[in-house]
Amino acid sequence: ITACIQLLGFAAAYQLQTEVFYDILGGINFLVLGAYSAYAGQDFDNDLLWANDGRKVANTIVFSCSRAWLLIFLAWRAHERGGDSRFDGVKNKFGLFLLYWTVQGVWVFTISMPAVFVNAVAGEPKEFSALDTISIAAWACGVVFEVLADVQKARWVKKGRQGTFCQVGVWKLSRHPNYFGEMLQWWSAWLFAYGSCSGQSFNYQWFFSILSPLFTMHILLSSGGTGVMNANGNLTRVQMNTQDIGRTLPF
Repeated sequence: ITACIQLLGFAAAYQLQTEVFYDILGGINFLVLGAYSAYAGQDFDNDLLWANDGRKVANTIVFSCSRAWLLIFLAWRAHERGGDSRFDGVKNKFGLFLLYWTVQGVWVFTISMPAVFVNAVAGEPKEFSALDTISIAAWACGVVFEVLADVQKARWVKKGRQGTFCQVGVWKLSRHPNYFGEMLQWWSAWLFAYGSCSGQSFNYQWFFSILSPLFTMHILLSSGGTGVMNANGNLTRVQMNTQDIGRTLPF
C-alpha cells in the first residue's frame, strides 16, 4: 500500500514537475496504512473484530490523531510556503526525485511499525496493563504537546518572530518541543505495542519495531536536512549536540 501510494504520487509529481503534495501524500499514507492494518487485522471467522479490542481501538485512534495532525500541519505549511526549497534542482531529475519519494515511503512504514504490529496481532483481546495505560497516555500527551508547539510557533511566526528564538507557551520549556512531542509519541507507541506480545516467547516483530523511535530520533536530531541541525544551521555539529539536543527535553 505504502509503495503504491508513493509511486503514484511520484508519477504525478514528476509529470507535473511539482512537489506541492509531497508532504501531504506522506500524511495520507500514514492514515491509509493505519486504517488498512485495523481492517486486515480482524479475524472474521472467530468474530475477533477490531471494534471489540480496546487496545487496538486505542492504538488506532491515537495513531490516527497523530498522523491527521501531521497531514493538516503539512498541508498548511505547503500552502503557506508555496513550494519547498529541498526540491530545487531535484524534481526534474527522474532518479533523484524517485529516491526522495522512496525514502518518504520507508519513513512512513518504519514510523508506523508499532501501530501496525498492534493491529496485526491475532488473538483474544487483552485487558489494559499498567504499562499499557501509562504508554498510551504518554503517546496521547506527545500528540497534544506537538500540536501545541506547532500552533504556538505558527502564531509566533505570524506576529513577526519576536526575539531570537520562539519562547512562548511550551517553547519556554524546550528549544524544540515539537521534536520532543514526536519522539515521545513513538517511544510510547513502541512500549504500548509490547502488550500485544504473546508472552510465550520473545517477539522479534515487536522488538524490531524499535526502529520507529530510533529512526524518528535520527531524523530530528542528526539529519542535516531536517530537525535540530536544520533549525540551527549556523551552529557546528559539536555546538548543536552540546547546546541544543539536551534542550529538546522540557526538563
